[in-house]
Amino acid sequence: MTTVATEKRKTVAAKEWTERARRLGTLRNLHIAGVVVLGLVNLYLLAHMAFAWRAANSDNAAALADQTIAMQTAKIARQPLEGLDGKLAQATKDADKFSKQRLPFSTSDVIGELGALAKKQGVKLIRVQYGYAPVLPGAAGELTEARMDASLSGDYRPLVLFVNSLERDKMFFVITGVTLTGQQSGTVGLRVRLTTYLRSPVGTEGSETGSSEKSAAGRDGAAAGGAVDGAAGASAAGGRR
Repeated sequence: MTTVATEKRKTVAAKEWTERARRLGTLRNLHIAGVVVLGLVNLYLLAHMAFAWRAANSDNAAALADQTIAMQTAKIARQPLEGLDGKLAQATKDADKFSKQRLPFSTSDVIGELGALAKKQGVKLIRVQYGYAPVLPGAAGELTEARMDASLSGDYRPLVLFVNSLERDKMFFVITGVTLTGQQSGTVGLRVRLTTYLRSPVGTEGSETGSSEKSAAGRDGAAAGGAVDGAAGASAAGGRR
């Protein structure tokens, strides 16, 4: 009986140890599984953080590059505007100086200058026809365009020098056409179409009488050996003084 009881106790003890071992194995497996899952989660989070960090750095670099380009563009656009007030004041001053020094204020000034140039180069100013058109009407810088069609005669070289002197003259002339009209006994006929602009008188310029200007213009034209025809004289008399 004692032997049988002892065997039973051994059997029960073995079962208990087996059950305990099974339970311990189950808990260990669960712990291992949990650690593995946590490890995988950590790896996922680390990978996600790495991608997020790279994306953030890439966005920051792109944003920095865009801002740099925008700043450089703004600097380039700003350069023409630097000192704009001074530039405008200087441009206005230069324009006023050009207008006063190189633009005539009356047709008689133009007639006198053409006669003086013809006399200087030794050519004959036969006649000049005039036409007028307003420029910038009603504006502060209003001008009158004076178109001239001049007929001259003389030797070839003096005529070339006359055209050259028109281009270089202190009075502003724009030559729009030059045509040879014929040649006879060494004398060449020349037709010159040119334009200038009449401005408003400045200071005491307007107080000068038109008759004295026309007399001076007539003297210059006569000295040059030319004459302004009746149509030109009528246009000049009707022009601005």
